[in-house]
Amino acid sequence: MDTTTFSDIFKSSFLEKATSFSLTDSVISIGFALLLGLFIYMVYKKTFSGVIYSHSFNISLIIMTMATSLVIMGISQNVLLSLGMVGALSIVRFRTPIKDPMDLVYLFWSLIVGILCGAQFIFLAVVGSLVIGLVIILFSNKIKVENPYLLVVKYNKEITSTEIEQIINANVKKSSLKSKSIMQGNETEVTYEIRVKDNDSNVVADISKLKGIYSAVMLSYDGNFTA
Repeated sequence: MDTTTFSDIFKSSFLEKATSFSLTDSVISIGFALLLGLFIYMVYKKTFSGVIYSHSFNISLIIMTMATSLVIMGISQNVLLSLGMVGALSIVRFRTPIKDPMDLVYLFWSLIVGILCGAQFIFLAVVGSLVIGLVIILFSNKIKVENPYLLVVKYNKEITSTEIEQIINANVKKSSLKSKSIMQGNETEVTYEIRVKDNDSNVVADISKLKGIYSAVMLSYDGNFTA
């Protein structure tokens, strides 16, 4: 007949898992996740080219890298826990709108680095991060992409669109009419997509001098509209 001793009552699987868990490996994984998260932070700050730099988003990349590393270390110790974690994380939704596709790239990069650090593939995480960082810096600083501009002009019946197009063609390399709207009071609004010569904005000044022009605005689109 089996007997239950006093030690059996207080025997806990938590203690067994705690003793089997390597504190040294955990510290190394978290440490590298922090260092690589800081590397991602610096690359994002150096290559940011949007309208408003978000420091909180950049900090979240570091925290996401470390948090992902913790999750991977936890589920790697227990198969049942890994299945439960998948179900728990499936209800998590990232509801903050991502305007720039590169922000999504940085989020994915942080997750991958966290997974590799948590799985103790430190060398792969370091080499991969260095290569990705160099590629991003190279393409953001060395390769310039010519973004088109949108020219929005409002005018009245005293002037025709032909006169506006003559000034546009004389100042830009390429142009195309995108929209034309007739408003109340004989006011007309036209939108042109243009590619200027060496960021020259004289086309706006020349159009504004014409009689009958209400306004002329040139917008640049690189993921966000900026006047």
